[in-house]
Amino acid sequence: MNPSPATGTVYIVDDDESFLRSISRLLMATDHTVRTFDSAPAFLRELTPDMAGCVLADLQMPGLNGLELQAALAKSANPLPVVFLSAEGDIPTTVQAMRAGAEDFLTKLMPKEKLLEAIRRALERGARERQTRCRQVELARVYGELTEREREVLKHVVQGQQNKQIADDLGLHLRTVKLHRTNLTRKLKVPSVAELTRLADEAGWFRPGS
Repeated sequence: MNPSPATGTVYIVDDDESFLRSISRLLMATDHTVRTFDSAPAFLRELTPDMAGCVLADLQMPGLNGLELQAALAKSANPLPVVFLSAEGDIPTTVQAMRAGAEDFLTKLMPKEKLLEAIRRALERGARERQTRCRQVELARVYGELTEREREVLKHVVQGQQNKQIADDLGLHLRTVKLHRTNLTRKLKVPSVAELTRLADEAGWFRPGS
């Protein structure tokens, strides 16, 4: 028995109508959810931040080709993973696509199993990356709810300073620093300095330029 496909929609972008139909039938027969587009601009017009899945794109398309579609996706709020299909192999183009983050680069005559495996990897990658983006959005929201003084105290806490050091550096009463630390653990929902440090590092709150 084949394993269940990873969740998410496969967005197929190809100007060849007959190939679009055949590849759609194949994927739907293997329990994938599919949406089809006959051009890259048509797909990009429909792209929204909440679309989950991956893109299966022809390399050579009129107007906007596959590599240009990949570049547009990379700049968007929803950079879905891309699996490329091409009528024939092209090593320089393959290298360019893979360096730009393509999940795979296949010819249209590849074995069905190879295509399904590439799509499985792309869907799983898309789910992981989407989870990461959602986590970063949530961390940014939480950080935005801190007061300016709480952010200052947090920065000193994750640098390993004790309450008295923080009070001296910021010109605050010791009791005030303790109150801010209590508020930080409540708002950020972490019980310890170690967890505060891990959270700040994950979010990149105090990296240069952040």
